[in-house]
Amino acid sequence: MAGRMNRIGFFAFCLALAMALAACSSKPQTKAPVEDRSATATQPAGAADAKPLPGAENAGKPGYYTVKRGDTVMRIGLETGQAWRDIVRWNNLENPNLIEVGQVLRVVPPVAATAAASPATGAVSRPVASSSVAPAGATPPVGQAAPAASAAAAAPAASASTAPATATAGEDEIVFIWPGTGAVIAGFDEAKNKGLDLGGKAGDPVVAAADGRVVYAGAGLRGYGNLVILKHNNTYLTAYAHNQTLLVKEDQTVRKGQKIAEMGNSDADRVKLHFEIRRQGKPVDPAKYLPPR
Repeated sequence: MAGRMNRIGFFAFCLALAMALAACSSKPQTKAPVEDRSATATQPAGAADAKPLPGAENAGKPGYYTVKRGDTVMRIGLETGQAWRDIVRWNNLENPNLIEVGQVLRVVPPVAATAAASPATGAVSRPVASSSVAPAGATPPVGQAAPAASAAAAAPAASASTAPATATAGEDEIVFIWPGTGAVIAGFDEAKNKGLDLGGKAGDPVVAAADGRVVYAGAGLRGYGNLVILKHNNTYLTAYAHNQTLLVKEDQTVRKGQKIAEMGNSDADRVKLHFEIRRQGKPVDPAKYLPPR
């Protein structure tokens, strides 16, 4: 009898336990609290903690350039019509070789500096005659800029010798001369050849197409070999590539017709001079700016 009562009690206990479990399962389950990451679910790991790239707040603004893969400060200077050293200074770059994709750089002078043009830049913004070549001995020493007084004194003489046809040129327009005597072996093509290629032999003189300041002289720009870049004013740059010898240094002031390099085949398949004219950084057809031969 006692055994039967024990079995009944056990079954009653099991039934009660089953009913209790069923009652519990019918109640809503409350999950343990977790951190809501929905706001960052689409971001790469660590993106929320990533430090913004320098100048990111200026992306897309006029006068600023966003660095792309393969860019260098020198190439950005050529593409924007600025001296690479100016870009380094305007952006306080400690090492111009260390720029990052996505970084935003100022590529126009700060407002305060706009009105303060350098003597060399101011002196070359005025058109001069195509035949004007600096007399022997008039070239400033290597690495030195022409004094402001000399530039001012030379201005009236340059104006007096200006051909009537150039009198209507705009303030920043330049009267260029041919940088070499060789025949044109490749014409301008905005996609394939951003200038003119002139033939010749190694050692032939390469001359400045207009008065200007040397803003680059070296071999750091791939595809150009030994390269000279001249800045003529706030609008125009010219580039002279593939030289075997460079005869000028950065920041040197040069005169139209002055020998600045010797023709060669550095980073090229033959001896030639690759010559570019860039208007506000954009390559234009030099044939439209050079006088007829």
